[in-house]
Amino acid sequence: MGISDTVRSLFPCINSHSTNDGDDSTHNVKFAGGNVSLITTKESWDQKLAEAKKEGKIVIANFSASWCGPCRMISPFYCELSEKYLSLMFLTVDVDELTEFSSSWDIKATPTFFFLKDGEQIDKLVGANKPELQKKITTVADTHVACEPQPQ
Repeated sequence: MGISDTVRSLFPCINSHSTNDGDDSTHNVKFAGGNVSLITTKESWDQKLAEAKKEGKIVIANFSASWCGPCRMISPFYCELSEKYLSLMFLTVDVDELTEFSSSWDIKATPTFFFLKDGEQIDKLVGANKPELQKKITTVADTHVACEPQPQ
């Protein structure tokens, strides 16, 4: 399964390339200076969460849909934030591509942003509210940096 044209149109800042020759079920999605990964399988979700845990990163997971106007509106801002907050891991899940998985997160509206630490939800934002998303990400990033051990 490849990245659909509608997902590309939703996230114009994303350039993807496959990480396993010929099989594009796992994507390493990056853009200049930032890090947004498009999650296309449950396995890639598990892999990213394990990577975040190992690296001590907080995950921001954006559950969105290509047909969703508010999702389209906030996606460039989400990309900008990922360029600014490199200590966090930014993921995007298309609820239509991973319907069953998205349902397990009880998504009632798109976009929905989950903030995860060690795979556990620490915060949530429903809707394309730019100021609130900025505030929550800043708070999480500042708290995360404050909690890291300081060099002696």
